Amino acid sequence: MALPLLRRWAGVALALLLGSASAQVLYLPLDDRPPNWGPCRYGLVLCPPRASYRGPQGADLPLLRAWLLSTPGEALVGSLDALAYGGLLQSRHLPLPPEDALARLGPLLSWKARYGGRLYLYGVIPRWDATQRGRNLEVLRGVASFGGLGGVYLEAPWDDAVQRSPALAEARRLPYPTRPGADEAGQVLLLRALRPGLKVAVAYEDPALAGRTTPYEGLPLAETVARLLASAGAEAVPLSEGPDLVLYLYGGLNPRKALLDLLRLMGEHRVALADLSRVNRGDPRLAEGLLALGLFPRLAAYAAWGTPANNLGSALAQGGLFLGDEEGRKARLFEAYFAYWWGEVGRPWVRARFPEPLPQEAREAARLFQPVPWEGGVLELSALAFPWGRSFEAEGALSWRPLPGERPSP
Repeated sequence: MALPLLRRWAGVALALLLGSASAQVLYLPLDDRPPNWGPCRYGLVLCPPRASYRGPQGADLPLLRAWLLSTPGEALVGSLDALAYGGLLQSRHLPLPPEDALARLGPLLSWKARYGGRLYLYGVIPRWDATQRGRNLEVLRGVASFGGLGGVYLEAPWDDAVQRSPALAEARRLPYPTRPGADEAGQVLLLRALRPGLKVAVAYEDPALAGRTTPYEGLPLAETVARLLASAGAEAVPLSEGPDLVLYLYGGLNPRKALLDLLRLMGEHRVALADLSRVNRGDPRLAEGLLALGLFPRLAAYAAWGTPANNLGSALAQGGLFLGDEEGRKARLFEAYFAYWWGEVGRPWVRARFPEPLPQEAREAARLFQPVPWEGGVLELSALAFPWGRSFEAEGALSWRPLPGERPSP
């Protein structure tokens, strides 16, 4: 056996020895881009070895199957596209017959038969430019039979439904739940698996937003939210009933009003903020106001990195998963602020200067990060990486440093 292969199998064995005894929920990400791989840093789930994902090349399927079949758990949250095709990119164009794709999903049923755990599975209805969408739809119909087994939840989020996208019509042909989104789906199903029944009150910056069809979704926002809450196993309740979490939807209409809303709500509730004002970028007027008023560090969650559905799902999932976990909540807010900064400052700077795949020099973008006031100290960027060699995905490590004379953050 070649040495590189030995090392990869050794990584699988080490992960099993270290993790299988304590982690009860397994997580099989769609791919290793930050939104999908991020939950592997949460400390809540057991993930495959990072070596089993290979960036744009797609997953190493034998390694994924070996990990899956050798790892017990009470539940598995997993991507059908990762196991059938190797990831989201491969699902769009890989010329694989539907019967072969379905056969690759067999280990999921073997895992359930062997360990008896619950399955929370999602397969993506691809975006408009996919060349294999007919095959993918046939596979998504084929896995409907999984739902006949006890302890299996299935859903199919659709990816980037631009105007006249066939995704909505395809979604209506599936016999299980569908909704907008893709890269946040793993986080949302983790919330369903780990904290079902979360009571959520939804607050809009402006009531008119509820009827607006947001970019890439194809549905009025209120329907997107309703489907999201159903995916998460959450219950919509009014503010008067004392929700576990308030999900605040900001549409970019009036940042001053939004800040006042948040001040009022955060006096009584835990608030997760989804910035829907722009795609893949947040509103700097709102972010700067949150920092100036000291509200950003107090949020239950914040998301502004993707499409509206991406941001809604991330804010809801992270807000719910880390209720009562202060260290986890802070770590997610650091990640969320970095994602906001990257979309607003880092990514435009890198795109204007470097071709892809990005050279090492692109990491010079880290010099643009200015220390951010944060609860008696400042946030600083200590590392920057590009896991896929593209400017769209960036990973940054933020660290908190106390100001002179200040006590360390609790």
